[in-house]
Amino acid sequence: MTPLDAQKFKPNEGGPSFPLKHRLIRAMWNATWLLLASWTPPPMHPWRRFLLRAFGATIRGKSDVRGSARVWYPANLLMEQNSIIAARVICYNMAPVYIGEGAIISQGAHLCAGSHNIRDENFQLVVKPIHIGKKSWIAAEAFVGPGVEVGDFAVLGARGVTFRHLEDHGVYVGNPAIKVSSRIVV
Repeated sequence: MTPLDAQKFKPNEGGPSFPLKHRLIRAMWNATWLLLASWTPPPMHPWRRFLLRAFGATIRGKSDVRGSARVWYPANLLMEQNSIIAARVICYNMAPVYIGEGAIISQGAHLCAGSHNIRDENFQLVVKPIHIGKKSWIAAEAFVGPGVEVGDFAVLGARGVTFRHLEDHGVYVGNPAIKVSSRIVV
């Protein structure tokens, strides 16, 4: 879904960033998740997968999204087999978010697929997809910004922040995240 033209709709003055139909779908989604999933214990992941798929998410195999996680727009979520979105994760997926096979998004992490053009007087919303590679790990309370590609087997350490691509097998820490080592998987 493409954001509305900020010059015409003036979101920085209270106008919408997305069309009414999109906002209504998200409102129904939020009510559904709140009432039917947010309180569920971890073993109820098949039920949560069902709800996400009903709202357009592509979730392959036995991937898991915990009840306290927040997915902004399920239709922009693609999870491969055995991936997990843990407790309290914020998946602010205004653009597609892809989570590779076996990838782990740990507690309290934030995947943010949108920002604003600070040079535009109307503060236009800009959305870019996020790609999390297979067997990668986004550790607790880490932040992944719009347009970032996290390589296969890469690690973004706890509370790390990245707005840049992370290479395959790289281990990154800090704000901004810097590479500190390579991950050797045996």
